[in-house]
Amino acid sequence: MNPPTASILRGVEIPPYGGDTQWTNLAAAYNALSAPLKAFVQTLWGEHRFAPPEGSAASQLFIDKVTKASLVSLHPLVRVHPVTKEKLLFVSPGFLKSIAQVTPRESRVLLELLFEHVTRSEFTVRFKWQPGSIAFWDNRATAHLAPTDIFDLDFDRQLYRVTLVGEVPQNVQGEKSKLLDGDPLLAFHSAAY
Repeated sequence: MNPPTASILRGVEIPPYGGDTQWTNLAAAYNALSAPLKAFVQTLWGEHRFAPPEGSAASQLFIDKVTKASLVSLHPLVRVHPVTKEKLLFVSPGFLKSIAQVTPRESRVLLELLFEHVTRSEFTVRFKWQPGSIAFWDNRATAHLAPTDIFDLDFDRQLYRVTLVGEVPQNVQGEKSKLLDGDPLLAFHSAAY
C-alpha cells in the first residue's frame, strides 16, 4: 500500500567477487517507451505482493514474519513522483506479480516486456560493494535489482538495511493505490539483510 520512500544499505562482510547490486531508473525507462505504450500503461494497475525472494538466504524468522503479514496492493503501472512530478514506470520484478485489468496470458506477456525493458543496461547502474560501503536510493524512482550470484558463493555476505516508510502512490490522474490484503508496512526490525 505504501512502498518505501528510500532505503539505505551498509556493507559489512563482502565477498571478494560477486554480489554487486543494480538499480534501474524508472523515469528513464518510462520516457523511453513509445507514445502508444506510454498511453496504454498509464491506464493499468498491477498487483504487488511483498514476499520473501525465492532462493534467498534470508533468516527463517524474516521469512516467517513476511509470510504471516501478507501485504497485497494494487498500484498504478505509471506513478507520479511526489517531489519531482516525473512519471515513473512503477514495475518491480521483485514485487509486481500481475496486471489487474487483463487476462492472465496478457499479464504475463506485458510483465515480461516491461521487466525486460526496465532492466536494460542503459537504465541501470551497478554498485560494487566494499566493506563499509553505503548505498542510499529513492525507491519511488528506482527498482532495486538484488544480486542473484550470491547464493552459489562460498563466502559470507552481510549488509544492514534501513528502509524509510513511504507515501501511497498516485497515478497520472491522481488516483491512489489500493490495499487488497494486509496492513500498511509501518516498521520492521531485522538483524541482517
